[in-house]
Amino acid sequence: MSSAAAWGGIAAIVITATAGDVLQSRAMKEIGDLGVIRRSRGWLQVLRRVISSPRFMLGLLFMALAFFSLLVTLSWDDVSVVGPASAALTFIANAFAARIFLKERVDHRRWMAAMFVAGGVALLVH
Repeated sequence: MSSAAAWGGIAAIVITATAGDVLQSRAMKEIGDLGVIRRSRGWLQVLRRVISSPRFMLGLLFMALAFFSLLVTLSWDDVSVVGPASAALTFIANAFAARIFLKERVDHRRWMAAMFVAGGVALLVH
């Protein structure tokens, strides 16, 4: 398969994984501390809260899409390229998405770590 197709697959992995991570993070903040819920109301209430959250379920769908995108992309290119590239780019995309959509404070150390990871991937793919 062409390099363009493999990078398109990697882009699909990154976009769907990041969307899933952001949606699930927001959902879990809305649901609350599962340990507290479990201790006060039991495991069944934890399960009810999680599966009744539309945001959590949508996040789960995006994570499934990311997984299947990974499987397809692995059929097009080597795992030594797809794995690190998708992981590093997802790491960077998550930092941007956390800052924009979740209003998280992303400090300079995280940005530097993201850049170093991206640099490492660039060395791997060339």
